[in-house]
Amino acid sequence: MDVQTEPMFRRPKIFAKFHDLTAAESTRHGGVSKPPYHSLNLGKGTDDHPEDVQENRSRFCSALGFSPSEMAWSKQVHGDLVHIADKPGGFEGADALVTKKRGILLSVSVADCTPILIYDAKQQVVAAIHAGWRGTVSHIVAKTMALMAEQFGTQGCDCFAYIGTCIDECSFEVGEEVGACFDPMFRRYDPMRKKYFVDLKTANCAQLLEMGVPTNQIEISPYSTALHPADYFSHRCQKGVTGRMLAVIGMR
Repeated sequence: MDVQTEPMFRRPKIFAKFHDLTAAESTRHGGVSKPPYHSLNLGKGTDDHPEDVQENRSRFCSALGFSPSEMAWSKQVHGDLVHIADKPGGFEGADALVTKKRGILLSVSVADCTPILIYDAKQQVVAAIHAGWRGTVSHIVAKTMALMAEQFGTQGCDCFAYIGTCIDECSFEVGEEVGACFDPMFRRYDPMRKKYFVDLKTANCAQLLEMGVPTNQIEISPYSTALHPADYFSHRCQKGVTGRMLAVIGMR
């Protein structure tokens, strides 16, 4: 098992040796939300009670040594815009956040889409990426790393990355229009169902590798939002009425 299990979140082991770095992926445990958002719903954009979401965020951040006021987040649009966050707070329209400033906890919200966390250990830069199928085919991971290189001198060989829990290949059934957007390496056609099945983890891993991140510096979550519903929210499996997890990264 490549991740350390905790009730409220899981910490990627790939970052364990960096003691001033905080990185985690929430589960659905340890919060106060009622069904169907039970229990650690961290999504502000859901129809859950706002006070419950705020309490959940407070518990989650506190457990990581941060406060909600130190979190940076964006209203995600399934695009490829990358924003450099020089202060905490909310942004609009970005699906990836990058910062070199300490004391900011970057966060992305997911419930089937792929979260990717990156740490440039040499230049001391972190990134949090939300990659749904649109972001993946738009190469949001590669674009994030290109911006990190342009702004901060990041090189792939200095980066460590975590590809988080998302919908798995055997559950991510799509039509021909979506399937055609993916390289054959990352899609499988089922002639019986007349549908494609897409592997978001592998597709995003390929972008990290193309940008020079060594294989042994990439960790991939073994979990699935679709196959492990007791631990994770799944927008598809719960037909849109569900909570959201957060994947976060920041330097203390």
